[in-house]
Amino acid sequence: MSVLELASALLLIIGAVFFLAGTIGLLRFPDVYTRLHALAKADNLGLGFTVLGLLLQAPGVAAGLKLILVWLLALAASATLSYLIARRALAKGIVPWKSEEGER
Repeated sequence: MSVLELASALLLIIGAVFFLAGTIGLLRFPDVYTRLHALAKADNLGLGFTVLGLLLQAPGVAAGLKLILVWLLALAASATLSYLIARRALAKGIVPWKSEEGER
């Protein structure tokens, strides 16, 4: 196995770990706002590492540019949709979660 393949595999594994962290955040966090934050941040990082790992295996420049374009479009879509979901939740009266005094 070459160094390029090892680097690619490592980046893909790191991306998968970030996707897993976002999924765990979605399941464990208490309200819509913290869940959105976990998904938007972790999934964008996961996709970024995945794209970097795939760039190392891309057969040419055109394929690499397509991967980067997909990543940029996903970043824009994620930010826009997270904003719209949070705005709608606030408009419907869903208040952000606050911890109680004794909780940490």
